Amino acid sequence: MSDTPSTILQERIETDLKQAMRDRNEVDKMALRSIKTALTLARTATANHALTDAEILAVIQKEAKRRRDTAAEYERLGVSKQATEELVELAVIERYLPRQLTEAELEVIVRAVIAEKGITSMKQMSTLMPAVMARVVGVADGKAVNQIVRRLLTS
Repeated sequence: MSDTPSTILQERIETDLKQAMRDRNEVDKMALRSIKTALTLARTATANHALTDAEILAVIQKEAKRRRDTAAEYERLGVSKQATEELVELAVIERYLPRQLTEAELEVIVRAVIAEKGITSMKQMSTLMPAVMARVVGVADGKAVNQIVRRLLTS
């Protein structure tokens, strides 16, 4: 193990990786190794300090987003086998993320922020997006938030 203090989430990833190796579960093993590598890179990129829980979640979310985007690109190219592999790894990674908000839940939050800020047009989107993202950090994808904001401001 490393010489930095670990969080419960990091310990869980480490434990699950060891179990996947014992069980010879290649999918879990590869997904967890990629998370572990991304966490190590994040830690060493910032003067080798221990990552906070928020930073760990951000790294895991990046890994999940990368899998989603890669799977979508494979689908676009018609390479369904690789797309499926990416989606299977995504399912493993998502076990370590908090439950994502549904579109309906996101819409309620966006409408509340629009009302609070008195936003009436797309020109004010640069004010709205940071306010919404601050409320949904870790539980919603920025792309989904952006789509809902655009839909609400153009309707």
